[in-house]
Amino acid sequence: MTDHHFATATELTRAYASGEITPVDIAGMMLARIEALDASVNAYCHLDPETTMAMAEASAERWTNGTPLSPLDGVPVAIKDLLVTRGWPTLRGSLTVDRTQAWNDDAPSVARLRAAGCVFTGKVTTPEFGWKATNDSPLTGITRNPWNLAKTPGGSSGGSAAAIAAGLTTLAIGTDAGGSIRIPASFCNVFGFKPSFGRIAAWPLSPFGTLAHVGPMARNVEDAALFLDVMAGPDTRDWYSLPRESLTYADGLHTGIKGARIAYSATLGYARVDSEVAELCAAAARAFEALGAHVEAIDPLTDDPLPAFKPLYYGAAHLLLGRLPPEKKAQLEPALAALAEEGSRLTLDDYLAAQQARAALGIRMRQFMERYDYLLTPQLAVPAFDVGLIAPKSHADMPYWTGWTAFTYPFNLTQQPAATINCGFTQAGLPVGIQIVGRNFEDHAVLRAAFAYETAHPNWQRHPKDF
Repeated sequence: MTDHHFATATELTRAYASGEITPVDIAGMMLARIEALDASVNAYCHLDPETTMAMAEASAERWTNGTPLSPLDGVPVAIKDLLVTRGWPTLRGSLTVDRTQAWNDDAPSVARLRAAGCVFTGKVTTPEFGWKATNDSPLTGITRNPWNLAKTPGGSSGGSAAAIAAGLTTLAIGTDAGGSIRIPASFCNVFGFKPSFGRIAAWPLSPFGTLAHVGPMARNVEDAALFLDVMAGPDTRDWYSLPRESLTYADGLHTGIKGARIAYSATLGYARVDSEVAELCAAAARAFEALGAHVEAIDPLTDDPLPAFKPLYYGAAHLLLGRLPPEKKAQLEPALAALAEEGSRLTLDDYLAAQQARAALGIRMRQFMERYDYLLTPQLAVPAFDVGLIAPKSHADMPYWTGWTAFTYPFNLTQQPAATINCGFTQAGLPVGIQIVGRNFEDHAVLRAAFAYETAHPNWQRHPKDF
């Protein structure tokens, strides 16, 4: 390893096993780098060096004794500040959350990482309650993209993506109710995976309900597969959670995708896409052909499913925030308060019609995926844009952030597994991602396709310069 800050999880644990370096060394290096650089990025919202180093010391002892708890023992992990973490506050980017409450519980994903011996580097930022696709909040201010500090890293897992991209952690947990893992992963040259709904148990249940997924964010596909292996599985606190699968997610990564049937949709039938993004994603689709797949240009949809998404999303915002007292509502980000107010005007008929439209979309996509193993799309319609905006000028006519994220929320509605992987850089040096969507519950297949592309195009090895 030439640069420990950008080492993969597999590289780190190999070095731990050989005695080349220890988890204590790595934790110390990460904390020093966070202290030196995070004032510019603002990825972290809570640090506890004493706890971090204690976790690292316990891991180092296990490696010395030859008794690591998992393939991720001693690996640095950052936790998105929507996931409850024992002993650390979970403030969700909001001034409205009570700071004085007891913090006695771990979310299922956090508990599994703790049991696996991971080293928690801290909590990372999110927009208020994870509501939007950029990453600023009234509580923590603006998080910036390490590739260009004037640009957004995307959200709502923007702190997670920015921390990985800047070399401030090795892994990070993300959540995704409308694109919140895939959006910042695309903007920051990080591999992000939204697994099938229920694959990773969630508690407390997100206010966005069955739209919301928990997933891994990592430097590359292999690390994400190992990360998913640790976090996946049922929990009695989540009645939606899926049974654990018999194979590990790292199994079969190397088998390739020769003969796979792939649909490529440049617009999903309705999106407006930046020309530079479109060119890079079209080239990536051709690259899948070079890997032996059969790629067909076809749009699975003709109409934007936003009318199915909005009532579910806006209604959830109203449920979360509508009963806050006036003095608390005054502390909310004004755009979030406005969205929750829109949610308050929804009727029962609106909600039930959205559920019916969602069901129709799910049926349509399941039938479409009978003919294809994968669907490829651009991950986002635009490259990263200036901080302080909810949407770039090219999509300012669409509600909030949904215009430039037209490729993300459909697959929260359908609950399909979907990954984003870098497919190149703009002339300005900004990362661009392509999305790989699989059939429901076929998480292994999505990881296999991503690994095949990544092996041929290892763009993850490119990192931003320090700032």
